[in-house]
Amino acid sequence: MLFANETVSTAPLFLLVGLPGLEATHFWLAFPLCAAYLVAVVGNCAVVFVVKTEPALHSPMYFFLCMLAAVDLALSTCTVPRLLLLLWLDAREISYRACLLQMFFIHTLSGIESTILLAMAVDRYVAICHPLQHASIFTNAMTAKVGLMAVVRGVAFFLPLPLLTISLVFCGSRVLTHSYCIHQDVMHLACGSTMPNIVYGLTAILLVMGLDSLLIFVSYVGIIKTVLQLPSRQERLRASGTCVAHVCVVLAFYIPLIGLSVVHRFGRGLPLMVHVAMGNVYLLVPPVLNPIVYGARTKEIRRRALKIMGIGEDRGSHCPGCHKRTTIS
Repeated sequence: MLFANETVSTAPLFLLVGLPGLEATHFWLAFPLCAAYLVAVVGNCAVVFVVKTEPALHSPMYFFLCMLAAVDLALSTCTVPRLLLLLWLDAREISYRACLLQMFFIHTLSGIESTILLAMAVDRYVAICHPLQHASIFTNAMTAKVGLMAVVRGVAFFLPLPLLTISLVFCGSRVLTHSYCIHQDVMHLACGSTMPNIVYGLTAILLVMGLDSLLIFVSYVGIIKTVLQLPSRQERLRASGTCVAHVCVVLAFYIPLIGLSVVHRFGRGLPLMVHVAMGNVYLLVPPVLNPIVYGARTKEIRRRALKIMGIGEDRGSHCPGCHKRTTIS
């Protein structure tokens, strides 16, 4: 498992890790993983399709939801198929270029998702705390600009990670501690100094995910203060109900991210299975959970999806003007 004096220019191969200790069951464990991936693909595609085809949902909140679904779909697609190859065909080797490309997509898409979650939090803050200004601030044009900014921000902050990795020299173990390539994992295999990688990686995480999570927290502090000042219990429940789905999605994204970061920086002595499990939870849970949460909490998405599947009827056809109202409950 060693290769002496081998540098980046020789394009070394890295070895991915499946599920340590469960190698004999890899073939069967891949089936539930594949099922989860199919749920993520179908669920996120359904969200995009429903919002696109339902005029009542053509509003900034649902456009942000479409962006979130697209990012989740891309994030799961750039990791899970490669993991299925590993489990079904024992294809552990990944080329250096493929590893760098996967690294770029994972970190960039994670940064984009963090920005979109922040934009959704600000949307809820303005809608609840400053409802009269919401329509003038969150226009469709502004929503498109925020989406573009999220992409530019993700690329600008995380493109340097694979570029910094190119300068590293690898002369020891090639075995990664995950089923995919991320910067922290590949960096730890380098022989020389990785201080620039450590400093920039930590800076990028703090300025994107760290700052976003702080601003989301501040937004919800303002939301909670406004909700508590509402005169009736029904109004408080209605206002807070519009935030439940977003809070669930935020927790599903940031809790595994924080756990994975802690494991990488302070858990080098932990069993390898802990690293693998945390990494897979971080990449698999949000894409699977997000469309389920929003599908269950958003009446319009739920009704439209049921109508497409032929299970329910479109109640809006019996209530003229109902299509103009969107509620989350």
